Amino acid sequence: MSPHQRDQRGQSLSALIAVILVAFFLMTGLVVDGGRQVACAREAEAGAAQAARAAVDAGAVARAAGRPLDVGAVQAAGQQSLSERGLQGRVQIDGGDVRVSATRRVPTVFLSAIGIAHVSGSGSASAALRH
Repeated sequence: MSPHQRDQRGQSLSALIAVILVAFFLMTGLVVDGGRQVACAREAEAGAAQAARAAVDAGAVARAAGRPLDVGAVQAAGQQSLSERGLQGRVQIDGGDVRVSATRRVPTVFLSAIGIAHVSGSGSASAALRH
């Protein structure tokens, strides 16, 4: 085998290793940052459920005291619960139901190298205001 043929084989092997390393990096990014996205969704779902419970509890205090339902206080209690957990979201009162939607956004670890700077997860929950 001539030295020229050995050089060509070494170059093709280097190219193969480069492709494998890039693929490995992307797979690692998907696993790590994909796990972060799943955790965000789980946290948003749990936070929305907690905010819905907090909102309903705020309404229960008024009803137990014989006062009419203060929609503003119910929404504020749910919104405060979301912000305490670092979540963005909305609290809506629809008839006798409290509906909460929440979103959490975190920076990526590996995928930022290819332009994906953040991953996010969302969740929702509802609770009934009993009279």
